[in-house]
Parts: sequence; structure tokens; C-alpha cells
Amino acid sequence: CERFSYYGMRAVLVLYFKFFLHWDDNLSTAIYHTFVALCYLTPILGAIIADSWLGKFKTIISLSIVYTIGQAIMAVSSINDLTDYNRDGIPDNIPLHIGLSMIGLILIAFGTGGIKPCVSAFGGDQFEEEQEKQRNRFFSLFYLSVNAGSLLSTIITPILRGEECGIHTKQQCYPLAFGVPAALMAVSLMVFILGSKMYKKAHPQGNIMLQVSKCIGFAVKNRFQHRRKQFPKREHWLDWASEKYDKRLITQTKMVLRVLFLYIPLPMFWALFDQQGSRWTLQATTMDGNFGAIQIQPDQMQTVNPILIVVMVPIVDAVVYPLIKKCHFNFTPLRKITVGMFLASLAFVAAALVQVQIDHIFIFRKHATFSSLFFNVPFSLLLFQCNNNRLELRYVEDIQPNTVHMAWQIPQYFIMTCGEVVFSVTGLAFSYSQAPSNMKSVLQAGWLLTVAVGNIIVLIVAGASKLSEQCILIAYYISSVYYTVMVQGRTIIDKPHSLLFASFRYYGGFLVITTRQEHVIKKKKH
Repeated sequence: CERFSYYGMRAVLVLYFKFFLHWDDNLSTAIYHTFVALCYLTPILGAIIADSWLGKFKTIISLSIVYTIGQAIMAVSSINDLTDYNRDGIPDNIPLHIGLSMIGLILIAFGTGGIKPCVSAFGGDQFEEEQEKQRNRFFSLFYLSVNAGSLLSTIITPILRGEECGIHTKQQCYPLAFGVPAALMAVSLMVFILGSKMYKKAHPQGNIMLQVSKCIGFAVKNRFQHRRKQFPKREHWLDWASEKYDKRLITQTKMVLRVLFLYIPLPMFWALFDQQGSRWTLQATTMDGNFGAIQIQPDQMQTVNPILIVVMVPIVDAVVYPLIKKCHFNFTPLRKITVGMFLASLAFVAAALVQVQIDHIFIFRKHATFSSLFFNVPFSLLLFQCNNNRLELRYVEDIQPNTVHMAWQIPQYFIMTCGEVVFSVTGLAFSYSQAPSNMKSVLQAGWLLTVAVGNIIVLIVAGASKLSEQCILIAYYISSVYYTVMVQGRTIIDKPHSLLFASFRYYGGFLVITTRQEHVIKKKKH
């Protein structure tokens, strides 16, 4: 239920930004990855609370309440009629919806992030030290259940979003898409509380994070003060803390830092992986989702990942790894993680090839000629070039609907999922097994921190790709005027139910503007 709640909300989030709040692709991507990054930064806070004060069980309950409240606020923020005072189907106070959405997302980030290191570590605590095989099997089943929830949510939530609801006007039902995950989060919290008597609950062992930080700080300070040659060298730089801290804490800190050092390259995997919910979903909006009797929504393509996870985790665990072992190949956790990162890069090569087919634009600076640009609806393309801060119209062409099918995304999802199976499941078990007994949640939080850094990388890249706002504004008005007067040799001034959409891209120094018209007939788009 909890994973359904999180992944269900996340599945429709980027489309909620784009079509309800009317943000562009780059801003939608940036805010989406900011939210995901915050979800994976807050585990540090949750780990400190759990290991130092409340313990894992009470931390999970407390932050789950925050989590549920955040989901409820998101559902309220997406109610179109909340500010539709003139009943025209358009919210009259978008800043209010944005404000409520941001409050909801912040609460969700603190809730889901705070419980992330506690849930997996709490499950690991239920096993004895000698039950390593059973504990590893638990982490595989845990990851399987996570993706089962993700699978159900990414199938059902887009369907809920596609329903029409509203008091005065019928719109896509984002309140239902966010409301069902909120209700299921409340259910998961109640189920977890009901099982309280069956759990083995480890007591918090003091503010271990603060102790580790002070130990590291003292070691660095003491080493700097004794940097002259007359002072004998010590085996490890942390040994300079031995004057103040006991050997057990120093040894445990060494273990944690050794593992954290191995985590340095891991954010690059998550920078690629988490774009399934942003760039890959936006890519799917420009593709043909007609699968015969079924019309697949862009956000439903994300279901390919959890479907493959549910199928592949048992196969890899029960068949592939034993076969590799019989071949006398030492497939260590670090080697598995390396293979996972390599497969993630291959998945984006496949995604790039698909994007080339979607765009299929060839622009030559002198003649500004190109073949065609495909979308899933007809549109007109306007090509401008900026000369001395002036926009000059260079080319216009009407483009037919896109014919690139969504099925072409399946290979990239398959390769990415193969990488995830050997990367993420291994990382969870490796983080738990390498951590000292009183630092399990801290090291789990360190693992999750790599996800946050990966999303920050995407955020930086998305921010760097924006055009100047002034240039976009001027280009939009020019294209709007042109479209109103000239599209297909006729005007659309006498069509009050026509909607105009425009998008902007840079190709080879040229500003490419695409516009499309949608006619609203009986409150339905055609």
C-alpha cells in the first residue's frame, strides 16, 4: 500500500505539472527531480531520529502520519473547482494550487524519505546474525513487493487520472489519482500498527551520527595539528581520534567511511534511472500509444519496469546467480553494481535512438531545411533564427501526426530493469551487511543519499537547458499571431473553442517553434 501510494502519486506528477499547472517540460522535469531528490535526502534525518531517539518502529509510525497528511493535501490541491469561481473549467488562482502542491510534496518527501532507511533496516532486524541467507532472501522479496506496489500503481493511477470528474466542469481527475494513494497510505499505516506485537524492536543506541561526526572532526583537527615530521605516522588518519574516542567507535567509523567511499560513483546510475518518470514519460507523450484494442497513456509506459522487476527478480535470484556460481565466477556485490551501471548507460543509448526517430530533424544553417518532426497530433512548425536580438521567421511547415510507436520504448525499459535488478537489490543487502549493528539505518540512508545526488545531477542538466524567458515570450506571441492568421490558409478567429499550444527547442543555433490546434467539442478534446 505504501509503495502504491508513493509510486502512484509519482507516476502522474510530471503530467500534473505540465497539464494542470501549465509548466513547460524543463520546469516540470526540474521540480519533479527536486522532489525526488528531497525524498532521498531526508532519509538522513529519518536515520538519525531512528538510531538516536525514537527507534525504527516509532519513527516509521510518526513520519507515516506526516506522509499521509501530505498525500491528502496533494489531492486537495488538484481539485479544479477549488478556485474555479466563474465555472469556466480553468482555475482562477493557480498560485494557490501551486502553493498547496508544494506543501504537500514537502510533507510527502519528509514522510517517505524519513521511513525509507527504517523500513528495510527494520525488516533486517527481524533476523539473527547467522540467518544471512534468509536475510538476503528477505531483501529480494522486499524489493519484489516494492515493485509489485509500483506495478499496480502505475497501471491504475493513470486510469484514474484519465477519468473525468468535477462539480461544474469535467476535467482529468487528478484528485482521484492523488486521493486513492492517500487513502492507501492511511491503510498501510493502520496495518503496520496492528502487527506491532509481532515485531522485534531494537532500542535506539544514542546519537550515533553526532558521535561519528565529532570523531571525524577531531581526527582531522588532531592530524592537522600534528602534521610535522617529528610526529610518527599512524596506520589510518582516523586513528588520530584515539586520544578522545574509544577504539570501537573509531573502527565502526572506518567501516562506514569505507563503504561510503565506494558509493561515490553510484549517483550516476540514479541520474539515469529516475528519468523514467520524467524524460521518458515526456518522450512517450510524443509517441503513438495505440496497442490495438488498448490505448496506452504516456504515464502507463512506466509499468514496463515493475512488470519486468516482478518477473526478473525471482529468476535472477533462483536461476541466474546459481548458474554463475556453478561457472566458478566470483560475482561479488561490487561487480554486480558495476554491471548494473553499465546496463543503465546502454538503456539511454536505446532511448537516444528512439528520440532520434521521434525528432528526425536535419537543419542546415544556410538553408534552414529539414525533413519532418513527429508528434502524436498534427501541428505546424515555425523556424525562427535570432539575429542581433531579433527573431526572423525562416521556415513554416504543416506536420502530420507521429507514427513512432510506444512499443519502441520497451527495449530501453528492459535494459534499464536488468541493470536495476543487479544494482539496487545488491546495494540494499550490501549496505545492511557492511554496517555496524548500531549504524544500520545510517548506512541505509547513505545508500539512499546516492539517489538524491543523482536527481540533483538531472536537476542541474534540466536547468542548464532552458532558453531565456524573454526570447520564449517574444517567440510565442509571434507564433500565436501567425497561427491565428495564416494556419492552413484560413483564420481560426471564428472558432472560439480552439486551443493553441506551442513548444520551443534549439537545434543547431535555430529556435524551432511547433504549434498545434485542438478543438474542444462538448468539453472533449479531439
